[in-house]
Amino acid sequence: MSKKACFLFVNKEYTLDGIRSALGLAVENMYSYGVIMYNEFETISDYHKENIEWVRDMEGDVFTTVDANVEKLGLTKITLEEIGQKLRDMDVIVPYGIMRSDKS
Repeated sequence: MSKKACFLFVNKEYTLDGIRSALGLAVENMYSYGVIMYNEFETISDYHKENIEWVRDMEGDVFTTVDANVEKLGLTKITLEEIGQKLRDMDVIVPYGIMRSDKS
């Protein structure tokens, strides 16, 4: 049985790279999802658009909590409550690109 993985993207600098990682898991026969939280993208390259489409082709999706990303990029809208429900169904949850403090 295939595992389900969800990437949570909270840092804008790492989001597009994280989508590529989600695609990598989808290629490895996992159901892979990504959630762009709180960050708005004006545009993304055709390369990144293709990555999102490939994730969708492999029965995953890339969601966003930001309405502007739905309109501009065609991402799927999701609320925080829906994220909570989706995370309950996941086998793996990846908080991708969270920056750590230098004072550790």
